[in-house]
Amino acid sequence: MNSNAITALAAAITIAVSTIGPAIAQGITAKSALESMARQPEAAGNIRSTMIVALALIEALTIYGLLIAFMLISKIS
Repeated sequence: MNSNAITALAAAITIAVSTIGPAIAQGITAKSALESMARQPEAAGNIRSTMIVALALIEALTIYGLLIAFMLISKIS
């Protein structure tokens, strides 16, 4: 394998790994928030706001992976 192929493979693995973890975390976060809202409907507004902030922070991990993949792809000439 030449270096361009290895760099392309590294970019693909970066996207795959940086997507799997946050996807699982977002599912668990949404599940827990919905269960909490079902138990305490009066706190739904606070739970929803906190969940949205948490999901944004989790999504940042995927964006970092995408950024690294772009940086790797830019090295391929």
